[in-house]
Amino acid sequence: MKIKVIDTGLFKLDGGAMFGVVPKTMWQKLNPPDENNLCTWAMRCLLIESGDRKILVDTGIGTKQDEKFRSHFEPHGEEELISSLAKHGLAPAAITDVFLTHLHFDHCGGAVQYNEERALVPSFPNATYWTNRKHYDWALQPNPREKASFLKENFVPLADAGKLQFIDSSTDLIDWIEGIQIQLVYGHTEAMMMLLIPMDNGKKLVYCADLIPSSFHIGLPYVMSYDLRPLVTMQEKETLLEAAVANNYYLFFEHDPLHECATVYKTDRGRIRLEAYHSLAQLQATN
Repeated sequence: MKIKVIDTGLFKLDGGAMFGVVPKTMWQKLNPPDENNLCTWAMRCLLIESGDRKILVDTGIGTKQDEKFRSHFEPHGEEELISSLAKHGLAPAAITDVFLTHLHFDHCGGAVQYNEERALVPSFPNATYWTNRKHYDWALQPNPREKASFLKENFVPLADAGKLQFIDSSTDLIDWIEGIQIQLVYGHTEAMMMLLIPMDNGKKLVYCADLIPSSFHIGLPYVMSYDLRPLVTMQEKETLLEAAVANNYYLFFEHDPLHECATVYKTDRGRIRLEAYHSLAQLQATN
C-alpha cells in the first residue's frame, strides 16, 4: 500500500475560532496571526494506492467558489488538487474512490466542479464518493452554527449523479477496504470519519481530519470554536491520543501549515506531548 500527500493549497481562518478558549497570548506563539487575526492553515489531503484502487481522502476547498467567498478565506499557495495529483502522474479519471471525512467546505469543495456548460459535476468521473447517512442528512439540514460550512453545491451533485455511497454507520469502528478502518467521531460535527491506515511496518497512520487538525491542537483544551460538541471533542481526543501512545500511531494533520505527521508520548505526569515530527515520504521510505 502506497500513501502520498496531496497538497491542495493554504487558506486562512480566524485564530480565535481555531484555538477556542485558549488565550491568544498562548496560541499566537504557535501560529502567528496576520493583522486581521487570521492564521494560515493547510488543506492536506491523502492518496492511498492499493492494488487497482486509488483512494483520495478529502478534496480541499476547490476552485469553483466566487471571489466573495474566496475573499473570506484567502485560499493561496502554489498547490491545488488537480495539479498535485498530476505531479504523481494521475489524471482525475484515474481516481477510483473519494473518501470524504465530512462535508464542511474545506474538506469537500474540490469534489465537484463546473463543466463546460457551467453545470456542477463530480470532479472525478470514475470514482465512487463515500460518506455516511448520518452525516449526509445532517449536512442537508444544517443547524445555524454549521450552516455556513455546509454548501450543498459541494455534495448534492454527487448524489444527483449517482456517485455517492453511504458507509454503514451502525457502529463507530468500521472495517472498510484494504485493511483500512473508519472511526466515527461526533465532537466536531455529526459522524465525522477518521481513517486508520495500515503501514508496511505494522504501524498505523491516523488521518485525524478535524478531531486534531494540527500539531498545535494536541493539548486537550485546544479545541476549535467551530466544534459542535467541544466536551465530546476533548473525550475523543483523549481516547485517540491514549491509543496513539499505546500503539505508536503516526498522526496525520490535515490543517497543520508546517508538519504532516507526528508521534506522541506520555510524560511522567501523565500528559501527552509531541514526540517527533515526520514527513509522510520519510515514513514510507523507511517502511
